[in-house]
Amino acid sequence: MDLRDLFNNTKKYLDKEVTLCGWIRNHRDQKTFGFIDFSDGTCQKHLQVVYDDKIDNFTEIQKLLVGCAIAITGKIVESKGNQEIEMQASKIELLGECPEDYPIQPKRHTREFLREQAYLRPRTNLFQAIFRVRSITAYAIHKYFQEKGYVYFHAPLITSSDCEGAGEMFQVTTLPLNKIKGDIDYSKDFFGKLTGLTVSGQLEAETFAMAYKKTYTFGPTFRAENSNTKTHAAEFWMIEPEIAFCDLEGDMDIMEDMLKYIVKYVLDNAPDEMDFFDAFVEKGLKEKLNKLLNSHFTRIDHHDVIKLLKEAPVKWEFEPTYEGDIAKEHEKYLTEYFNGPVFIKNWPKDIKAFYMKLNDDSKTVAAVDLEVPGAGELMGGSQREENYDKLLKRMKELNMKEDGLEWYLNLRRYGGCIHSGFGMGFERLLIYLTGVDNIRDVIPYPRTPKSCDY
Repeated sequence: MDLRDLFNNTKKYLDKEVTLCGWIRNHRDQKTFGFIDFSDGTCQKHLQVVYDDKIDNFTEIQKLLVGCAIAITGKIVESKGNQEIEMQASKIELLGECPEDYPIQPKRHTREFLREQAYLRPRTNLFQAIFRVRSITAYAIHKYFQEKGYVYFHAPLITSSDCEGAGEMFQVTTLPLNKIKGDIDYSKDFFGKLTGLTVSGQLEAETFAMAYKKTYTFGPTFRAENSNTKTHAAEFWMIEPEIAFCDLEGDMDIMEDMLKYIVKYVLDNAPDEMDFFDAFVEKGLKEKLNKLLNSHFTRIDHHDVIKLLKEAPVKWEFEPTYEGDIAKEHEKYLTEYFNGPVFIKNWPKDIKAFYMKLNDDSKTVAAVDLEVPGAGELMGGSQREENYDKLLKRMKELNMKEDGLEWYLNLRRYGGCIHSGFGMGFERLLIYLTGVDNIRDVIPYPRTPKSCDY
């Protein structure tokens, strides 16, 4: 059995003898008795184990250090301390030794230090909670889409498409780089052309939407951006649904429904972890998330957003413009002004991707960004341009080559239809859910500039 089962069924195991396997988190030994803080990683809670000098190998047990793997057998009883239950141990067996230089001692460690010990940090309370919530959130995402009949699509990680400017790409090659000089002849490379690690699975996902109606990707993507901010990593995960016969309004409906489903699922299925984050990471986190569940999601055009910002009694660091993007300070103001999440839709075409549906005004596209309180932009999507001639014209306006994208254009010729989709960074969602503000702390092994350890 394990601690998760024990704490979920305390009445069942009270006054009964059980055996558990796990690790010592703390050990306080006295002359004739001792206390072990025991964890097996199956839940956020620890079990206090009490033993005395009547136990076999008492002297050897008192020498056990933090980090040792042990098997413990004993009776579960009501605790006289802060915990609901504890164990009165009758047997403690050493399964794996741990020396005194073990880095994860029972004291406060900085997150910077723990990043240097990434292979050990899941053993700490904070990262136990983070990565368990990461697992639960991933399951919630799959559960949402599977229950609604979406087909899970595995986008290729190696591609010759850069999704036209979605981000800087890592190059994939078998050519001997130390011998490359001048122009590179990619015809001699493994794939016979320039290839890289994917920045988005969207374009390929659209092919499955035209076959299955509803599809989604959920996998790693890569950006070769030399950025060391809290929100950037070279490798991260993306959720990208694509839906046929769906316009921009329907796209927003799905974005809102999915987000509320995931938030509720995590709150319901990770109560101890969410209590931990609320107490030690971001005060008011649970209140923020519960408020989102009951919030009205405002929908407003980009033009009207800029008008509102220009008329606001605020001196902006970055002056809003009708032709441009909005800044963090604008996102914060908007979510506070509307007291909830805000969909900003119908953006200027010149700052959005080529594949987005051109509106009747020929100046804007059917694109949308979702801004949420406390985090800013969380998702972005659009209705895709389904008209072959309009899409081709837009590509020519941007001096894009048709070569290599014929298949994407042909989706509009071979039974094409109105369709939409959106993308959400998984780690950005985790930052919002946990209150942990650095992307390096919600990825097991973060890949950032000059950092690719383990």
